[in-house]
Amino acid sequence: MSGRFLLCGLLLLALMLLSIMTGARFYSFTQLTQALLHADPTSAVDIIIRTSRLPRTLLAVGVGAFLAVAGALMQALTRNPLASPGLFGVNAGAALLIVLAGSFFAIGDPWVTLLLAFSGACATGTLVWFASKVSNGQLNPLRLVLAGVAITALCNAFTQAILVIDQESLDTMLFWLAGSLAGNDAQHVYPMLLPGALLVVAACFFAGQMNVLNAGEEIARGLGLNIALVRLLASMLVVGLAGCAVALAGNVGFVGLMVPHMARQLFGSDLRQTLPACALLGALLLLAADIAARVVILPQELPVGVMTALMGAPFFILLAQRRGNHAG
Repeated sequence: MSGRFLLCGLLLLALMLLSIMTGARFYSFTQLTQALLHADPTSAVDIIIRTSRLPRTLLAVGVGAFLAVAGALMQALTRNPLASPGLFGVNAGAALLIVLAGSFFAIGDPWVTLLLAFSGACATGTLVWFASKVSNGQLNPLRLVLAGVAITALCNAFTQAILVIDQESLDTMLFWLAGSLAGNDAQHVYPMLLPGALLVVAACFFAGQMNVLNAGEEIARGLGLNIALVRLLASMLVVGLAGCAVALAGNVGFVGLMVPHMARQLFGSDLRQTLPACALLGALLLLAADIAARVVILPQELPVGVMTALMGAPFFILLAQRRGNHAG
C-alpha cells in the first residue's frame, strides 16, 4: 500500500513540473530550476514561472484534493457511490452568492470571494440538511439526495436569471462558472489554500469515525458513536471543502465523483487509506485536466471544468449502467 502512495506522490511531482513548464510557451527544465532556485527579478521567464505558473499548479493540486476528499465524504455520508459535493447543493449555493454579489459591486478582494463562497455553501448545505431530516430528527440519506438535487436546481435557476439580467458581468462570470484556474494572483493563492488544506487534514483524522458509521447504525450505536454528531461534522467538512474549491476555481465538476472510486479500487474502502489517497489522486486528476485545457486549443485555453466534464460525463454514465446491471 505504501508503494502505491509513493508512486502517486512521484507522479504528482512529475505532473507539477510538467504543469509549470507547459503553457502558451513551453519552458525547459533548466529554465524551471533557474526560476525556482536562482530567480532573476528582471527575467520575464522567471517572473511568469514564479507569479503565474507555480501558483496555478499549486491551485490545481489544492482544488483537486479538496473536491476529491469532499466527494469521498459525501459518498460515505449518503452511502451512494453516485454522490458528489454538488449533490449537497454547496457548489451551486456558493456560485449563486458570488454571482449575486458580483452583479451589485466589483469583488476585488479574493478573501471576500472566499467568504461569499463559504456563506453560500453553508446556507444551501444547512437547507439540505434540515430538509433531509425525518420526524425523529435523524438524517435520511435518500431525502438528502432529493433535497440536494432540488436546491441545486433552484440555485442554478437563480444564477442563470441573474446573468441574463446583468449582461455586463456575464462574460467574466461564465468563464469562472465553467471552472477556471487562470488569473489567480500569487500572493492570494497561497494563503487561500490554507483553510482547505486544514480541512483535508481534519477529514483524514475523522476517517476512523466515518468507518464505524459505515459499518451500520446499530454497530455504531453499540460502540457509543454519536451518529448525529458524526454526520453533522462530515457535512460541515463537505461544505467547507467544496466552498474553498468554488471560491478558488469556480464550479469544477466530476472530480468529487470520479476520484473516490479510483481511490477505493487502488487503496481499498478503509477511509483512513481512501481519504489521503483521494487527496493525491484528486490533485493528479485536476492537474492533468488543467494541462490538457491549456494545450488543446493553443494559444487559447479551455476552462478546466470543461475538461473534467468531458472526462466525468462518460464515467458517470458507465457507473450508472454498472449499478443498474447489478441491481437487475
